[in-house]
Amino acid sequence: QVHVVESGGGLVQAGGSLRLSCAASGAFVRIGVMSWHRQAPGKQRELVAAISPGGGTNITDSVKGRFTISRDNAKNTVYLQMNSLKAEDTAVYICNADTTWGHYWGQGTQVTVSS
Repeated sequence: QVHVVESGGGLVQAGGSLRLSCAASGAFVRIGVMSWHRQAPGKQRELVAAISPGGGTNITDSVKGRFTISRDNAKNTVYLQMNSLKAEDTAVYICNADTTWGHYWGQGTQVTVSS
C-alpha cells in the first residue's frame, strides 16, 4: 500500500511565504512524476506544478516566478516553495505521486492567504 502525506499548510498574509512537503511511502519499486494540485471552494482541481525524477518541471502560468517545485528522490519527497502569496492562492493543496502501482493522492493541506 502507498501512502502520500502532505504537510506545511497554514494561514499567511498576502506577500508571505509557505513551504509545502509531500512524502510518499510504501511498497513501490519506483516513483515517477510527483505533482501538486490545488482546489479552491467552488472551483475545479487544477495542476500547480509537477516534477519528474530527473528534475524536469512544469509550473502553471499563474504561479510562475512565485512558486518553485523540487524533490528529494532519496526521501521520496516533493516540496513546493510558495513566495509572494496572493489571496487567490487560497486552496487545499493536494499532492499526487505516480508510482509503480498507479497514481496516489494525499489528503491535502489547507493554505489560506489573508489580504
